[in-house]
Amino acid sequence: MTKLTKINSILSCIFAAVIFSCNTSQNSPAKTSGNPFGKQVDSILSLMTVEEKIGQLNLPSSGDITTGQAKSSNIAKKIEEGKVGGLFNIKSAAKIRDVQKIAIEKSRLKIPLLFGMDVIHGYETTFPIPLGLSCSWDMEMIKKTAQMAAQEATADGINWTFSPMVDISRDPRWGRVSEGSGEDPYLGSEIAKAMVHGYQGDDLTKNNTMLACVKHFALYGAPEAGRDYNTVDMSKIRMYNEYLPPYQAAVDAGVGSVMASFNEIDGIPATGNKWLLTDLLRNDWGFNGFVVTDYTGIEEMVYHGVGDFQQVSAQALTAGVDMDMVSDGFLTTLKKSLDEGKISINDIDAAVKRILTAKFELGLFEDPYKYCDETRTKTEIFTKENRDFARKVASGSMVLLKNDNQLLPLKKSGTIALIGPLANNAVNMAGTWSVATKQDLSNPLLEGLKTVAGEGVHVLYAKGSNLDYDLAFEKRATMFGKTIPRDGRTDKQLLDEALAMASKSDVIVAALGESAEMSGESSSRTNLQIPQVQKDLLNALLKTGKPVVLVLFTGRPLAIVEENAQVPAILNVWFSGSEAGLAISDVLFGAVNPSGKLTATFPMNVGQVPIFYNHKNTGRPLGNNEGRFEKFKSNYLDVRNEPLYPFGYGLSYTTFDYSNLKLSATEMNVSGSIEASVDVTNSGNYDGKEVVQLYIRDVVGSVTRPVKELKGFQKVEIKKGETKTVTFKLTESDLKFYNSNLDFVSEPGMFQVFVGTDSNAKLMKEFELTK
Repeated sequence: MTKLTKINSILSCIFAAVIFSCNTSQNSPAKTSGNPFGKQVDSILSLMTVEEKIGQLNLPSSGDITTGQAKSSNIAKKIEEGKVGGLFNIKSAAKIRDVQKIAIEKSRLKIPLLFGMDVIHGYETTFPIPLGLSCSWDMEMIKKTAQMAAQEATADGINWTFSPMVDISRDPRWGRVSEGSGEDPYLGSEIAKAMVHGYQGDDLTKNNTMLACVKHFALYGAPEAGRDYNTVDMSKIRMYNEYLPPYQAAVDAGVGSVMASFNEIDGIPATGNKWLLTDLLRNDWGFNGFVVTDYTGIEEMVYHGVGDFQQVSAQALTAGVDMDMVSDGFLTTLKKSLDEGKISINDIDAAVKRILTAKFELGLFEDPYKYCDETRTKTEIFTKENRDFARKVASGSMVLLKNDNQLLPLKKSGTIALIGPLANNAVNMAGTWSVATKQDLSNPLLEGLKTVAGEGVHVLYAKGSNLDYDLAFEKRATMFGKTIPRDGRTDKQLLDEALAMASKSDVIVAALGESAEMSGESSSRTNLQIPQVQKDLLNALLKTGKPVVLVLFTGRPLAIVEENAQVPAILNVWFSGSEAGLAISDVLFGAVNPSGKLTATFPMNVGQVPIFYNHKNTGRPLGNNEGRFEKFKSNYLDVRNEPLYPFGYGLSYTTFDYSNLKLSATEMNVSGSIEASVDVTNSGNYDGKEVVQLYIRDVVGSVTRPVKELKGFQKVEIKKGETKTVTFKLTESDLKFYNSNLDFVSEPGMFQVFVGTDSNAKLMKEFELTK
């Protein structure tokens, strides 16, 4: 043990002894009931000044990474004065140890700090963006990605992640659709639970687990016009049935913290919404962790128009916010509000207790430096084992959208022309919100293709085009170091080079689509097509007559009607993370049979948006006439109602046939259950994995019900020629919904069960729920 470690250990022990033995009968708030650390928390609270209490509620940025306009300064001095409860966006165990030392050795009460970061889809080893990851439909794999992210992040000093993001979104114009799990509340809830369990494990005192933070509470994924930070307005019945379930699932899974969203709810910003943060979250759902604002969330309430800075800070506290990220609203105004009687000391104490409890749960009082072991930093981050797993995850998340005449998988012979602005660009492979990623160490497609193809394949490369014709747009779409260097040649020169390469090839692989920062926060789009310069490149390549495979990079559902009509094979690779190039190549050459399924509907065009599978019928549904126009029915003059690719869609190199759907009974009472089974046969030429999906429809309800709702799925591996029987169990809980009184009920009547390969599942059986 080093001399410094001994000193820190002694200081911690002295502090603990004083705290735990102090008399809490004087000047102490009421005991913290139901909290295993209640006695210790109350003891510390009794020693704190008002200023120190408020300081625990302050979460500034370290300044290493900023996402908004506000900046924090004089952090060290504030820590010494007990005016900081945690920091975020600071990276490395050594740096974090140095900062933690300030709190432990120089502040009066030696209360350790929390250290947070946006560890969204991996740490330095980066997995596919969350939307892509959700397309694996593999809960164990998703859970393990969170475990591995926690392993790496905690090895670098971080103990709190602002993840998972569980916002339901049906609008691909919204850039942050890339950061969530798609449009379905059932699947979103399963992923929320998996992520929370992955980050937090079963024991937060272990040094390889970290505090999770579910976000953004609530409804952030449904902004008007798909524009980030915009107003959200919806009925309570839609809120409860379609948007709230993943948040509640995360709470039920034991998530330690919740982040308030930027939007308003019923006219009140979420950051100051007492109904949301106290009545619903704490009282109805039983959440006992702490609530943190999003970046400058308190300050932004002023711009919403609900009060001045002091007013909105007080409103946020009394609404249920415990920690103020960056705004400094709590730090600079709460004492004044307390003196003026606008808040009470109990309001402050309640928030402080929750912050201190989280620090106890993480074991920081026992060992403030438990996450600062630099030997872990050297051995547990960005390892070969981790990168190998990331490669497997990435290949399992890709979605094969089209494959005419079995163009894929490619043969390991001949000449391949790899063309496109995303073909040889490492820094864009990880996608948006990959703040800890070593972007330049990600492997691009060109490198992966050459490695996986081997010596039998000659790979030619040409950029073919810039990302976009518009330089100003391109700059906005390649921020945070994720550049695609603008080629100095003319568009014609780039295209001519690409065509020359194509003429020498047997097959063309076109790496096109969005750049990493064309989706994500503050990256909303009204045009959901591939940039025009890339469309022109693709059309020119198609005219060569050579077979073309489109490798589509995207962080959102795109409107690719023309590409679907003209390109023989399309593989959607999202942004696949650190091992993107290798993983994409594994799928292209057939080492991995693609098994991803879409978790967000792809529209025909932006005019169909918002579009999602579990919609309701109108009084004038188009019904069986889908695909053609009918006057005085609910349809468009210029486009069909159906999407380009439905929810749950995804092809394989093999084919799967569904048959023999059976229900174990035709009636089920509320205390019983019913089983649905289906035979799935691999009728193709490759072993493969299939996501078998079960949907239900409540035929008649006291309120209108969706045409279909996902209620079960299983990802099964089936060898070629093999048949497997897949069985699902339904209980009353699967049939419940919130009615117009917001009671969670099931209602007797007929239910339809659909099973198939996507949300257009045709096999159907019926049963009756009886009371």
